[in-house]
Amino acid sequence: MRLSAILIRLVAFAAAAAGSYAAARTTVAVVEERSVIAVQETLVDKGYEWASVLGDGLQVILQGEAPSEAVRFRAISAAGEMVDASRVIDNLSVADSEVLAPPEFAIEILRNDRGVSLIGLIPAATDRETLADRIADIADGQPVTDLLEVGDYPQPDTWNSALNYALRALELLPRSKISVNARRVAIEAISDSPEEKRQLETALARNPPDGVRRAITISAPRPVISPFTTRFVIDDAGPRFDACAADTEEAMQMILTAASEAGFHDRANCTLALGAPSRRWAEAVSMSISAIGELGGGTVTVSDTDVTLVAPLGTGQGTFDNVVGELENALPEAFALSSELPVAQEVSTEGPPQFTATLSPEGQVQLRGRVPDDITNTVAKNYATAKFSEQKITMGTRIAEGLPAGWSVRILAGIEVLSELSNGAVVVEPTTIQIRGNTGNQDASAAISRLLIDKLGQGAKFEIDVTYVEQLDPIAGLPTPEECVEQIKIVTENRKITFDPSSADISANALAVVDDIAEILKRCGDLRIRVAGYTDSQGREEMNLNLSQQRAESVLTALRSRRVPVGTFTAIGYGEADPIADNDSEEGREANRRIEFSLIVPEPVVEETSTLDAIAAEAVENTTPQETPAEDSSDSTNE
Repeated sequence: MRLSAILIRLVAFAAAAAGSYAAARTTVAVVEERSVIAVQETLVDKGYEWASVLGDGLQVILQGEAPSEAVRFRAISAAGEMVDASRVIDNLSVADSEVLAPPEFAIEILRNDRGVSLIGLIPAATDRETLADRIADIADGQPVTDLLEVGDYPQPDTWNSALNYALRALELLPRSKISVNARRVAIEAISDSPEEKRQLETALARNPPDGVRRAITISAPRPVISPFTTRFVIDDAGPRFDACAADTEEAMQMILTAASEAGFHDRANCTLALGAPSRRWAEAVSMSISAIGELGGGTVTVSDTDVTLVAPLGTGQGTFDNVVGELENALPEAFALSSELPVAQEVSTEGPPQFTATLSPEGQVQLRGRVPDDITNTVAKNYATAKFSEQKITMGTRIAEGLPAGWSVRILAGIEVLSELSNGAVVVEPTTIQIRGNTGNQDASAAISRLLIDKLGQGAKFEIDVTYVEQLDPIAGLPTPEECVEQIKIVTENRKITFDPSSADISANALAVVDDIAEILKRCGDLRIRVAGYTDSQGREEMNLNLSQQRAESVLTALRSRRVPVGTFTAIGYGEADPIADNDSEEGREANRRIEFSLIVPEPVVEETSTLDAIAAEAVENTTPQETPAEDSSDSTNE
């Protein structure tokens, strides 16, 4: 009996053990299957289809080839989100890495009143010391923050030209942000005035880098005009603006619309400026222009909040009263109207007293006419000397009695107006001032109007006939690069840059030629010039080559000492190559010993740009050097 009870217990225990084992196996299989499914689905959802999942009990085995080490790590992490990370077995491999692409070399440069800062990555081949010295020269004593890193990768072909262009721009722009890479230079800067903005844009357009796009944005603050003035005239010559100012684009459009309705159809040089005395400025100006349109002529001047209307001679009193009355009642609050209906005056047989100031194209100034006393005569001469120069003043004035009150003020105002012209004349009379002449300033008429109103008051009468001449504009009148080279050719046609015998020292009698060339190049702005040296065939070829190189460099040094910007110039010696005459005669050898100035002319290339680049950046010319020789015959001896 006892044996039977023990056996039963053993059988029961074995049965329980077998059941537990079977249950455990089933449980593990279920857990394994669910873990594998969960991990596989997660990997597929996250884009890791290349990975396969196997189960080994409670362990999850990842197999497959990851494209990179980073992707492999992310796949393991994704699996660890579904099961305990300790259960994940990493059997993943990583594909062989391709050659790493070099990083993009780029610099961000910021310059302001507190100094210059640079951050970015530059090629190891960049001359770091030269770059630092150049930045320090540009900073001119201000602090330089250099956060540049160096990458030892091949330097792009266009890197140096892009960087040099950026540094030249940085030198011109004291408040700027410049972004540079091998493909593009983006410049954002602030100028002090619209005139300076034009000068900077012209300078930056002079010498673009080869194969590099540019995006240049230079902003200029709006000028502050005081008094804020618009003057509109309708006379025998037709409707015109002597001065036009607006505070917004909408205000300008409102003013021009009123002028168009009054018969004005030319191009108006209205200035967007600060200083408008009222938000309703354009409304007041438009009403005033419409008023003289109704009168059929006359002059209206709106200066700050003062409106002065002068009707044309012969206007009926009733018409004048109606138009002036309507305008006075319609003007916005704070604007005050004064009006005048001229009456014909008797003409004296002697004519009205006059004072005339003329300025010739050569800069000669003549002052003629009547002055009230010696003091006024001396003041007029001194004032003209301050505006022009003493050696250019010719006095033809005479002292006379009975001149109108305020005559001295009108004389000085006329001299100051003359200084706004490149050439012309100012005629001062008791009731009006006539100004005619030429100028290189597109805003000269407006400036003259504001000046006379400021000096003589709101009711001042004057006639302005000033013509803008582009050739007189110091910016628009700059010679083209081809014209500059042609000027050098003319200067050196009968004169040569000569050197001391067997030397690279420029001879004393050739310094005047170098001075003339330097003056031409200063007016030409930033050009790409090749200074080439040539010799005759006497002597050894290697010696001639070295001597020609030294002489070309000597010319470049001489120009630099005369403050010519030669950063984009190249000096090259060609020795006895390319003779222009026969070396068998002394005359031919003399002709072959020469210096030539050549313009490196860019040739445009078609390059693909993205839509964003096309909007943000200018298309730039990719250049191949070509020479436009401006013979500047050069040396005296080869020996």
